[in-house]
Amino acid sequence: MAEYSPMMQRYLETKEEYKDCILFYRLGDFYEMFFDDAITVSRELELTLTGKDCGQAERAPMCGVPHHAAEIYISKLIAKGYKVAICEQLEDPKTAKGIVKRGVIRVVTPGTVIESNMLEEKKNNYIMSIVKKGIYYGIAVCDVTTGDFYSTEIKENNNFPLVLDEIARYSPAELVVNSMMYDSTEEISKIKERFEIYFTRFNDKFFSEDINTIVENYNLVDNDDNPIKDIDKRLFSVASINALVEYLKQTQKTSLEHINKIIMYNTTRYMSLDINARRNLELTEKMRDKSKKGTLLWVLDKTSTSMGGRHLRRWINDPLIDVNEINKRLNAVKELKENVMLRGDIIESLKKVYDIERLAGKISYGNANGRDMISLKNSLSKLPEVKAVLQNTSSTMLQELYNNLDELKDIYELIEKSIVEDPPMTVKEGGLIKLGYNEEIDKLKTATTEGKNWLIK
Repeated sequence: MAEYSPMMQRYLETKEEYKDCILFYRLGDFYEMFFDDAITVSRELELTLTGKDCGQAERAPMCGVPHHAAEIYISKLIAKGYKVAICEQLEDPKTAKGIVKRGVIRVVTPGTVIESNMLEEKKNNYIMSIVKKGIYYGIAVCDVTTGDFYSTEIKENNNFPLVLDEIARYSPAELVVNSMMYDSTEEISKIKERFEIYFTRFNDKFFSEDINTIVENYNLVDNDDNPIKDIDKRLFSVASINALVEYLKQTQKTSLEHINKIIMYNTTRYMSLDINARRNLELTEKMRDKSKKGTLLWVLDKTSTSMGGRHLRRWINDPLIDVNEINKRLNAVKELKENVMLRGDIIESLKKVYDIERLAGKISYGNANGRDMISLKNSLSKLPEVKAVLQNTSSTMLQELYNNLDELKDIYELIEKSIVEDPPMTVKEGGLIKLGYNEEIDKLKTATTEGKNWLIK
């Protein structure tokens, strides 16, 4: 039997590492898929199936999409429940000797989507890890676009229904589970019956109870933002956190520095609502068509920002049971309701604030462009206004917001000094940095416009 061509051998080696993904393999201006991946993508996206010579008697099935439109096709595949590994050219084809070096730069899964056009503005996109050991469970949940990270343990008598309640609370797009959980076929079938979730069985060695890494790298706090001092007694949580962090590292292939705080909460802090209660009450989605219109959230959501919309959704999904906490929140609402001027000033200040959480996520991922930076700068310019408005409030909760609000003036000033007011769409176009910010860049910019005089001198 003839050998595969060198290019196809490289492709097959990469595919072997990412068996559970559809591999988008960069060839020139296209991402190509081969063999079973090509057949799957051709069927799912209704694209033309062609063939490519691969050194064998029969041509390899092939299907491709333009690299500039890849996001659209990836979003459709994710919506249909697939994982996509993006394999890029890691060197310039013009200077490369032989076959261009390629490598997977990211794996896109239902729970790790970061592209804003693939997400709902006012809804978190959560990924959840569940570790099962005996009859107990550890749960960790993260939204990689905002950096929100939560964890809890379930060590009650009637455990699995409580796990279902936590899944219903967050509605994650993806579940990462250990072997014991995955092999609990009755439990898994009940989850699949009630939720549309993508499952990933993750290697048990990553569900480690080692506390050192998370203690060193994350700020671990409870519901009230107090440091966690008994982490060694929360080993189910630790195992689920370690697994989720490792899964995110393996798929995103970046440091994810915006995820720096983990809230380790107690399930008894919130009212326990099972999946049937949530569905029948139509808190955030309709029973019939899962739409927002007509729900409690739809009635209440008059938020000015995407961040506010997501926060309100969390409040509705997590009803408080602590009387002091409830009264603190009600007093803040009362003050805003009765003080029309205060409410109007806050709304006006927030109207021009973009999604700072997701912008920070994009910057951490390294895929933010100049326009994202200007959006961030414009949003930060409104924070002093918001803080000034909150200064004269009297309720405890609004005063806490005032005291804790960082105006981030240093970041605003850095972007103001460095980025031009009307930057190009992509970083590769250049013309992003202001004159006067960096002496070396100024010299190079001057050379491009006054090159002849520069050479003469």
